[in-house]
Amino acid sequence: MATIDDVAKASGVSKGTVSSVFSKKRPISKEVTERVLAAAKSLHYKPNYWARSLVSRSTRILGLNIRGESLEFGQFHHSLLNGVLRVCYENGYRLLVNALSPAYLSQVENISSDPVDGEILLDPIASDARIEDRLQSDMPIVIIGRPPEPYEAQVSYVDNDNVGMADQVTCYLIGLGHTEILFLNAPASRTVSADRGEGYRRAFKQAGLQPKPDLMMHKPLKGETAFAFGYDSALAKLAVSPDITAVIADTDMMALGVYKAAEQLGRRIPEQLSVFAFSDDTVLSPEFSPPLTGVRLHADRLGVEALKLLLEQLNAPQKSAKRVLVPTELVIRGSCAAPGPCGS
Repeated sequence: MATIDDVAKASGVSKGTVSSVFSKKRPISKEVTERVLAAAKSLHYKPNYWARSLVSRSTRILGLNIRGESLEFGQFHHSLLNGVLRVCYENGYRLLVNALSPAYLSQVENISSDPVDGEILLDPIASDARIEDRLQSDMPIVIIGRPPEPYEAQVSYVDNDNVGMADQVTCYLIGLGHTEILFLNAPASRTVSADRGEGYRRAFKQAGLQPKPDLMMHKPLKGETAFAFGYDSALAKLAVSPDITAVIADTDMMALGVYKAAEQLGRRIPEQLSVFAFSDDTVLSPEFSPPLTGVRLHADRLGVEALKLLLEQLNAPQKSAKRVLVPTELVIRGSCAAPGPCGS
């Protein structure tokens, strides 16, 4: 079996250079890299991954810890993964993904032996045990989403401007003439829910209006799916409150539940009910008629920026936390219009 010495001799470089080609810990010229890889291929050499990890005290594995209501990924998660994986590949890292549904959350979070050098945590909630656990173990982490207090000043994070985005969406609907807007928000424990709720209220205040407290509803953290919550909540509210002329939904799947409820009640979209979602899942697009108006969150860029911040910590540890905001954009389609009478 070929050794690293054999590869070094065959390619005319040092053992350290061969090691750097495979570990990517320091830049090696393209010409030397190609020569080393060609020699390794001809000799059928494969580096001993775990032996190298023991020597360097680094696994070259990064973690992505996803909290979700199911173990199935939507378009947002796929796009985010694409961004993370691209930067991992460019820097010689592998990725370990933990997808945590509420049913398995406590079980998985107690596992502290994952062989990762650092970790990205997605969807923080109030009193997030994951953050405290990683800080106590001195593991480099980056959060996607605003961390809860008191961690916001302690850890680096990447996020959209959820306050400003919710303000913009609500102002758009108010500008069309809607004043009774049902907001089907994310679970109350999630920081994104608090931020979007703040933006929703701010838009009403700027317009000289007062939102009704009972028109903001939060999806349960466990149990009910996004579709079921959207359907059940919209059906219950629209049946007794004909003055509601618009709905803001947290996700496309939740919005799909709203569409089904409106269909059952005979409320035409957008003539009698406008629907807006804080997402833009192209996979679900064929399910919406008329096409759903939403927000492009640029999940791939969220992943890229988070991985870059994590690599910064691994390569040059810093005590100061950093924040990166990724811009969003409204995608106006056919599900929103000026309010019309329910009987028209």
